[in-house]
Amino acid sequence: MKRRFNVAGPCRPDLHYMIPAERRLPEAPGLVDQSSYFVVHAPRQTGKTTALRGLAERLNASGRYAAVLFSCEAGEAWGEDIASAERTIVSEMLRNAAAVLPPELGPPPPPSAPPGDLLGATLSAWAQACPRPLVLLVDEIDALRGASLISVLRQLRAGFANRPERFPWSVILCGLRDVRDYKAASGGDPNRLGTSSPFNIKLESLRLGAFTPAEVRELYAQHTADTGQPITEAALSRSLEVTGGQPWLVNALGREITEKIAVPPAEPITMEHVDQAKERLILARATHLDSLVHRLTEPRVRRVLEPVVAGTYEGGGDTYDDDLSYVRDLGLIALDNPIRIANPIYREVIVRVLASSAEAKVPAPPARTFIQPDGRLDLSRILREFADFWREHGDVIAAGMPYHEVAPQLVLMAYLQRVVNGGGYVDREYGVGRGRIDLLVRWPHAGEGGQRATQREALELKVWKDGARDPLPKGLAQLDEYLQRLGLATGVLVIFDRRAGAPSTEDRTRFEEATTPSGRAVTVLRA
Repeated sequence: MKRRFNVAGPCRPDLHYMIPAERRLPEAPGLVDQSSYFVVHAPRQTGKTTALRGLAERLNASGRYAAVLFSCEAGEAWGEDIASAERTIVSEMLRNAAAVLPPELGPPPPPSAPPGDLLGATLSAWAQACPRPLVLLVDEIDALRGASLISVLRQLRAGFANRPERFPWSVILCGLRDVRDYKAASGGDPNRLGTSSPFNIKLESLRLGAFTPAEVRELYAQHTADTGQPITEAALSRSLEVTGGQPWLVNALGREITEKIAVPPAEPITMEHVDQAKERLILARATHLDSLVHRLTEPRVRRVLEPVVAGTYEGGGDTYDDDLSYVRDLGLIALDNPIRIANPIYREVIVRVLASSAEAKVPAPPARTFIQPDGRLDLSRILREFADFWREHGDVIAAGMPYHEVAPQLVLMAYLQRVVNGGGYVDREYGVGRGRIDLLVRWPHAGEGGQRATQREALELKVWKDGARDPLPKGLAQLDEYLQRLGLATGVLVIFDRRAGAPSTEDRTRFEEATTPSGRAVTVLRA
């Protein structure tokens, strides 16, 4: 069977293109050798289970350990019911042990024990009976909630001092979040645990990272080696750019190109194929992307993302900022500073979801209405019609948006998206701490001599708030910088006036002409 790009479940080297599992967690074997209890955490669909499975196989193959990987996911359904959740995960652990270990290394029958002690008693009996040190790899630990999660963690902590003769030699907990955030998973009340952490015996917290540029190339090179299909340098660079190396996205792009778009193996994969696949993923909003979308209304997520999207986030990136750390653990925000959405695909999905209620109300005609005889978009006409729409409906639609701080900008982005859907792209950048959103509209068309060309139009969005000065001078300087970076001669500055005493929408929505500090002639839309 030929290999393919995997987007569902753990990877297998005989079925899937993959980065060797042992390379994803290089520190883990050394920590196991030190008899450590530690945490592995990473966002969804980053290869955690694949890496843990590879580690367990490596430990067992060494002949030194009895290692078992099992998941707590089945215990989630029992919520606060400690006894039922505990029985479920113990049963899962024993079933997996029977599947991967020879009988002489497997656990004895579980002893009788009251709720809240069954896991600890089972592990103690197993460690005493097993001729090798016992290593547990506990996946999806934060699927457990409330009292069930606290009970499991406290039993592990209680047995820690008895290792290795009467308790597992090493325990690895794996989930979405670092152990410091398990307090929130216990029910959201930090006082419920009574301590800073119910697992304060952990030695390290390892984060499974995104693919490096070299790993993205390696993964795609496996496809080329298997099929002979080349991938252009521009396509590789674009893949890394739009995914940020996020493992699921890297694989999903590859699958979309090779299976859904089905570029023939005799043809090279180009940057245009990557852009097409990216757009298809965004529109399809596969399970992985939907799981992120469901987080957007969580208060902790909103407190970070709303100002990030608006370009007004003033946080310094303090690692002790719990909300920021939580959103980073979910994979929505990049690990390094400046604070920003993790990758362009997430950025696009987030904005489109937030703007979806407005987009459904936008009666924007299809793009062909705005196409000029030479095939280029008539941006001036698009903006004039948006201004008419904003005068009549803007305030009402903006009032119903989920992220109020960025509502007007979302309405404009929804309007532009309706215009270019199916033919062009709207790229977005958020000027964190600079109070701006930069948009680049890209419109492919037939240029001179029939050669393929791309029209690029730059817009900068700013908001005039109460107590602030007119943002026009600063906006012109920032637009100037943006145009310089893009190599464009002109652009558009949009200023939404959200002051309490501002004139009516009808009176304040107008166009002006202005000049940037370097002398570029630009259009200003006040709305």
